[in-house]
Parts: sequence; structure tokens; C-alpha cells
Amino acid sequence: MQHDPAFKNLVEEIRPAIQELTIADVQHKFQTGENFVFVDVREDHEWNKARLPQAIHIGRGVLERDIANHIIDKDQQIILYCGGGFRSALAAFNLQKMGYTNVYSMDGGFRAWQENNFPIDNSSK
Repeated sequence: MQHDPAFKNLVEEIRPAIQELTIADVQHKFQTGENFVFVDVREDHEWNKARLPQAIHIGRGVLERDIANHIIDKDQQIILYCGGGFRSALAAFNLQKMGYTNVYSMDGGFRAWQENNFPIDNSSK
């Protein structure tokens, strides 16, 4: 998908203020049993089609409103992902502004995960 240059510029502007992980970093966290909440911030139709194992879904449009219903501890490690890493970067930035202290965006998102043949859950939800 081609993104609007202004959108890409916005993401690049906030990137220095957030923490990002590669898909390999996230895989390592799963393999070592690290405690984190894996959050899919994609749209409902994207989630319904396929998602990454062990993820919960809080769509980007309602994330800031609903996050406290899912994650009360603001020090809990949270890893966000979207389709390619742009929406999750913006989401990470906003969650930090809301006081969440241990938030990461997964760079490359769902597409990079899929391209590396990591497991995907495409069962009906």
C-alpha cells in the first residue's frame, strides 16, 4: 500500500520518541517466555481475516479509549503491531503520552511476520 507522504512524515517524526522491536526480537521474547501483552491495532476486518498467535485485538480507532479496560498496569510490557509498523508506531507514541512506560511497536508488522513464515492464526473469530 502506498502511504501519503504526510502520513509517512508524521510517523518518521515520532519514531525517535518510541521504542521499536524487529519481528526477530518479538519471536525471541515468545521463545524465552517473556511476559508481555501482544496487541493487534489493525482494523476489525484485518483481525477477522488473520492475526498473530497470542495477540489481543484493540483496534487503532479505539485504542486510547479502551486500553485501560485491557491493561491496567501502566508498567506492563506491551508490544503493538499493525500491517507494516506505521499505525503501531503512532499507537505506541500515544500510549506513552497516556503514561504507559513499557511500550514497543513491532517494525514491519503483520506483513514482515508473514513474509518470514512465522505462525499466523487465520481461524474464524
